[in-house]
Amino acid sequence: MKNNLKFLPLFLIASAAFFSFALMPAAGIKGKVAPAESAGTVWAISGTDTLKTQTEQGAFLFPDAKPGSYKVLVEAKAPYKNAVKENVAVKEGEVVDLGTITLVQ
Repeated sequence: MKNNLKFLPLFLIASAAFFSFALMPAAGIKGKVAPAESAGTVWAISGTDTLKTQTEQGAFLFPDAKPGSYKVLVEAKAPYKNAVKENVAVKEGEVVDLGTITLVQ
């Protein structure tokens, strides 16, 4: 019994460390594109980190973006023009909602 009690503090510390990381919500970027059928690929660029996704019914999500400043580029289908959002600030544990990005012709 005494041997088991020696390992109890170590077990508690290891458990606390594991759950503190496991329960931390991921950072991300989400938004919508209008008109939905005119959106193609969406990119999120931060330094050398580049993320890519497709829209689904006009909506997009980058669920695992690292904290930092991003440029979000929406590639549009003709006759629409690409759209860019600069300086999108992603913080640890937060999902940034860009709202609706409206493409123009």
